[in-house]
Amino acid sequence: MTITSNVHMERGVLQGRPEDVTRDLIQRTEHGGRKFWTSVTILGLLFLLGIIGFMLMLSNGTSDRSPWGYYAAMVAFLLTTMQGAPLVSIALRALRGHWRRPLVRAAELFAVVGILNLLLYIPLLWVLPVTEGRRSLWFNWGGHSPHIFDTVTIATLAFTGIALLWVAALPDIATGSMHMTGKRAKVLRALAIHWEGTSRQWKVQRAAQGAIGAMYFMLLMFTHLMFASDFAMSLVPGWKDALFPGWHALGAIQSGLAVVTVTMFILRTWGGYKEYLGINQFWSISKLLLAFSLLWIYFWFFTFLTFWYGRTGDEQNMLRLLFFEQYRVPFLLAVMLNFVVPFALLLWNGVRKSILGPSLAAFSILVGTLFDRIRIYVASFSVEDVFAHSMESLPSTVTPGIAEILVIIGGLSGAICLYMLATRLFSVISISDSKEGLMYVMIQPFLKGKYMLIGKPD
Repeated sequence: MTITSNVHMERGVLQGRPEDVTRDLIQRTEHGGRKFWTSVTILGLLFLLGIIGFMLMLSNGTSDRSPWGYYAAMVAFLLTTMQGAPLVSIALRALRGHWRRPLVRAAELFAVVGILNLLLYIPLLWVLPVTEGRRSLWFNWGGHSPHIFDTVTIATLAFTGIALLWVAALPDIATGSMHMTGKRAKVLRALAIHWEGTSRQWKVQRAAQGAIGAMYFMLLMFTHLMFASDFAMSLVPGWKDALFPGWHALGAIQSGLAVVTVTMFILRTWGGYKEYLGINQFWSISKLLLAFSLLWIYFWFFTFLTFWYGRTGDEQNMLRLLFFEQYRVPFLLAVMLNFVVPFALLLWNGVRKSILGPSLAAFSILVGTLFDRIRIYVASFSVEDVFAHSMESLPSTVTPGIAEILVIIGGLSGAICLYMLATRLFSVISISDSKEGLMYVMIQPFLKGKYMLIGKPD
């Protein structure tokens, strides 16, 4: 359906009355439209195919870990990209940038994917071997230490993300409970917990939002440290790299920016939010994409140098396994798509100051991250003797079968489907942030032109 309103954009700035913004965003949240529900149905069917692929993998047992590397890569990809997206909102809210207002809720909504990824992670516990007799992060803890502590960490991250979304969206939840009807209104009234918008409530909400945001950031970094160590490094005898977990976590920031950028492009192009997402958002986030693409290659290069100049037997095996022989193609694609393509695009100011340029760079980063996670986790899960002191011979390259392809497609489709369903309850554009932005910004004529004036919030 087509929604008309008095909300419009002038010179890259949202214009309209606060009540028009509220009415417009509530209508868009309530009425998904035919294209929306068709997309949800298709994604839901693909998720069901992923479940079928998982059952096929499970029917072959868990004694052979190599096919499960693709499943682990899919879980790691969701952890890196969609669970990294809320960091964009956390950072931009802390910096109080005005341009972040239309995109923070779109970033925070990716927290719902954490619940799905927690469920997807559980089968990996059946494949992960115990720690006795092999090198691991838990050298002073035996048995099932990674199974216990990794599960607690990933679960805590998922529920912290939900808490972050709820606290940040609390003003919008209360607004929606007053304007929506039916079951959604009842759910929103229960979530609103008597929010009235008093000065004291706003202060508590902002303080809680800052505290939970800081906790989410630290938890995400720690989760990447543990997941990369237990499901990659510890499964490969002789793999010793102090920089790898940090580089793995850095990918969450770069990929989080990328997934928010692609989401903005979809919302603007096909979602009907052209009035809210303008050139300012894409131009500003493109600078961050360029910076973190440079950081990505910088930290990767230093992890690579350790193996290249060390040249011990184990380090030469790691070079052959991860870079030059078995998984050379995913490695080259990751470098090209995570660094070369974004750098070549975003190096030019004309490309950065556009809608399509940053979106193409962001899409390239997401595809590159998927190949990189496949390279890391499929290679790690392909090692047969994880209890050996070093690799005597390199494992063969593991190519994906029908079940592995269905699992990856199904997992990604399920995450996107869950995100889209969440937008039927929470407005994908923050109502409170948009209305607040109207109070600080105005367009004023001066001489022969019009200029934007921005007030300082506090």
